[in-house]
Order: sequence, then structure tokens, then C-alpha cells
Amino acid sequence: MKANVGGIDRILRIVLGAALILWAVMGGPVWAWIGVVPLATGLIKFCPFYPLLGLSTCPVKQ
Repeated sequence: MKANVGGIDRILRIVLGAALILWAVMGGPVWAWIGVVPLATGLIKFCPFYPLLGLSTCPVKQ
């Protein structure tokens, strides 16, 4: 797995995922547990859908 999530994208994924999980824990709707997905992809720096779409937000290494 080559890292394809970087910078602002990574920070947003972690914050959004943590917020959704916290909401679910505090009695929010069951669908809020979907926050596990953006949190995990932000932490491991890899999104499985980005290669399918030909995307990468990681800076290019020279």
C-alpha cells in the first residue's frame, strides 16, 4: 500500500471521523459509526478508492 492521503485531506478525515464516532457514542444515530472509515483511512494514509479514481493528495516525492 502506497500512501495516497496527505496534508489537509488527512487532517480532515481524522477530525471528521473522530467527531462522527464521538457523536455515535453520545447517543447519535447508528449511521454515525461510519466515522470509523475516514478515521482509519486518515491514520493509515491510504484510501482504497483513490487508486480506482486515479487520485492522490500526497505531495510528490522528488
